[in-house]
Amino acid sequence: MTSLRKLGSSDLEVFPLSLGGNVFGWTADEETSFAVLDAYTAAGGNFIDTADAYSAWIEGNKGGESETIIGKWVKARGNRADVVIATKVSQHPEYQGLSAANIKAAADASLRRLDTDYIDLYYTHFDKPEVPVEEIIGALDELVKAGKVRHIAASNISPERLQASLDFSEREGLARYVALQPHYNLVSRDTYEGALQDLAAREGLSGVPYFSLAAGFLTGKYRPGTKVDSARAGRAEQYAGSERGQKVLAALDEVAAAHEVPVATVALAWLAAQPTITAPIASARTVAQLPALLGVADLKLTEEDVARLTDASA
Repeated sequence: MTSLRKLGSSDLEVFPLSLGGNVFGWTADEETSFAVLDAYTAAGGNFIDTADAYSAWIEGNKGGESETIIGKWVKARGNRADVVIATKVSQHPEYQGLSAANIKAAADASLRRLDTDYIDLYYTHFDKPEVPVEEIIGALDELVKAGKVRHIAASNISPERLQASLDFSEREGLARYVALQPHYNLVSRDTYEGALQDLAAREGLSGVPYFSLAAGFLTGKYRPGTKVDSARAGRAEQYAGSERGQKVLAALDEVAAAHEVPVATVALAWLAAQPTITAPIASARTVAQLPALLGVADLKLTEEDVARLTDASA
């Protein structure tokens, strides 16, 4: 069994790959989503990431489709105590922002869709600088005290606002962020490295990066002159056309061949080897895509491997 990792200062222990739920109700229907979730947990996975806004961007959807599917799956499997469910607030069409009232209303809506009494990890999805951190933390603390949320976390937040939030929690003895979900991968390093990563390290926060595979580019299937039928193809193809993208792919190919593993596994393993990173997030719209992601739990890159990839992505 793969050993679980402690999430920040919390009592949560999580699998080293967080399964992204953004595809549930979007490119994966309910039956396929159940199959992916079954395969992930059968392999030892226990850390599921979603958001109340997934997948409101699809015509006919309202937001919350992913949470609803996860809730149905957990109820059908009777495994609520065995999984760590993370969801987010601020972007649902009906629950925009981070006012205290909205945070509490959105949490109740997420709980109904997830068909559960508690959320293990509740993120502020996108920070709203117009709302004082005191109001945000105060509302999140109320949810924790009410037993609706076990731990809180932040995503898409500046170092300054994150520090102010942590300082306020410390000063007032309120719930404190235990994790940070940044945009971070081999072709997007400045979105986390530097002040934000330094702050996470200093304050003991676990990094749980999203876009870990750069919209699929870091799976290696997007190459110059190759067309891929995917809802994310546009973004991934932008990376494929860049010089940096080509250098990264060449390094990934080399390291993957040496270890006899898929390119995606190496890209995730590089993230997992970075300071503060506890569990990269990656999604699978089919069961067949899962093994390459799950492989991060067992692949240990050498120092030379990490340096090769780091240099190529500079």
